[in-house]
Amino acid sequence: MAYVESLLPKCTSFPRSKQLLAHLLTTGLLKLYPSRAKFLDFCATSSAAGSLSNAAAIFRGVPHPFTNDWNAIIRGYAQSHHPIDAVTWYLSMSRAPCKPDALTCSFFLKACARALARLETLQMHAQVVKFGFDADVLLQTTLLDAYAKCGDLDNSHNMFDEMSRRDIASWNALILGLAQGNKPHEALELFKEMIEGKNYQCDMQANEVTVLGALSACSQLGAIKEGDKVCDYIRMQSLDKNEIVCNAVIDMYAKCGFLEKAYQVFEDMKCSRNLVTWNTMIMAFAIHGDGVKALELFNFMARAGVEPEPDSVSYLAALCACNHAGMVDEGVSLFESMEERGVSKNVKHYGTVVDLLGRAGRLEAAYEIIESMPMFPDAVLWQTLLGASKIYGNVEMAEKASRKLVEMGSSHCGDFVLLSNVYAAHKRWNDVGRVREAMKNRDVKKLPGFSYIELNGTIFKFYNGDQSHPDWKEIYTKLEEIRYRIREFGYVPETNYVLHDIGHEEKENALCYHSEKLAVAFGLISTDDGSLISVNKNLRICGDCHVVIKLISKLYDREIIVRDRTRFHRFRDGFCSCKDYW
Repeated sequence: MAYVESLLPKCTSFPRSKQLLAHLLTTGLLKLYPSRAKFLDFCATSSAAGSLSNAAAIFRGVPHPFTNDWNAIIRGYAQSHHPIDAVTWYLSMSRAPCKPDALTCSFFLKACARALARLETLQMHAQVVKFGFDADVLLQTTLLDAYAKCGDLDNSHNMFDEMSRRDIASWNALILGLAQGNKPHEALELFKEMIEGKNYQCDMQANEVTVLGALSACSQLGAIKEGDKVCDYIRMQSLDKNEIVCNAVIDMYAKCGFLEKAYQVFEDMKCSRNLVTWNTMIMAFAIHGDGVKALELFNFMARAGVEPEPDSVSYLAALCACNHAGMVDEGVSLFESMEERGVSKNVKHYGTVVDLLGRAGRLEAAYEIIESMPMFPDAVLWQTLLGASKIYGNVEMAEKASRKLVEMGSSHCGDFVLLSNVYAAHKRWNDVGRVREAMKNRDVKKLPGFSYIELNGTIFKFYNGDQSHPDWKEIYTKLEEIRYRIREFGYVPETNYVLHDIGHEEKENALCYHSEKLAVAFGLISTDDGSLISVNKNLRICGDCHVVIKLISKLYDREIIVRDRTRFHRFRDGFCSCKDYW
């Protein structure tokens, strides 16, 4: 076997591996189990094209394969572009005389994790218990990770709780699983538990992977205080010398609304900046509406000789910056220069330019871009055009985009709501009724708008007109106070944002209790004077709320950050960072 092992490193291509196969066949070494298993494993896991199918062909010629032979093939398919095929091979193995071992189960579970095969993960869990491998810590961790990646966080957490011994991989698997599985608060709590060790016995330190999960959770929550604590830990453990960690810190600060801190980390990095670092920073400026700085960084990056050169993500970030800042000519010029610089355009680039033109009111140009695309436009592009048509009240273009979406079979609630809003803005109530009837017939539910604010580690969520909070009366009283004070500054409710056939007073009341206003009012009564208020919203902030929060920032001398679906709005002294363009 040592002889075969010495030859394997020389197989740097598929033709070379075929030469070695011929040698093993002619010398009879392929019949020997150790040599064959080693060669099979090499072929199955090689990145060379055709190696896996070659390994499968060799395997089929083995009359009585051993467990390691099966493992090599299952492992190869688990790592391939079609990981679910590993399940088929395992089923074939289950009918063979030889039995799976812990490695077989591990490779199978890794395939399930990549294929998001929850049912198969559950079935393998039963097999692991049946075979008596359930005390294997490595296998337990692999099972935990598979559950987490398949979205079964309850079983993942149960596995973690039942483990008699947990290693760093176990902690990382669950923290990352929770962070990526829309449970960022739980991920942060587990991270804190790991480094503090209150409920679980833990005598290990977090590593780079752990803090990446914690930073991701902070980014999702907009939890800047917790983010600062994670960054303190990173510095204390000297993890800030890792490029990936630094990139995640930049991203976290940007997504928590602190662009200055993100840029400071970018400037002070102890490790070299890679392409991801530059792209992350450019996108940070983009989502904060600083198109000028984003393009400066993009152009400097090109001149500074960053290796590799700006890629499709770099261009997408720069285009997003132009989009959010209303830099139409610059964005179009950048878009047109891509192929000259050897960067291929994809659907996202086209979508960003369509949004750029649409926001600027150039709806016909946006429509022409979609029609001229070399690839098939996806629903998002037509939804973008529909949204722009709503902003500018262009019924004809809205109907065009809507028809395209219907042809594509899209049933997203936003498609119907936007078209309905276009009709409502023109007081075409019969058409509004027709659209709503279509929604009802297709059982399309409107996505409710909500906003949330984090205070002292607790998330408080508000819906429009919400009265579920224990302090709702105080919140509503604060809103009435705000309503009274801002009118002294000449505020007039923008009732055109209430697209219902109701009276003017009812429209004013509907506007007053939008979720973002409730969250800001709660922030005002729950935090110290002068402190920052940070709110997250699942949809775009409405125009009236934007006006009101600008006035609140001035009247109450507060800095208020609102992160909506597409960007950040930073309100200070009566102004917003978006310069009223969003």
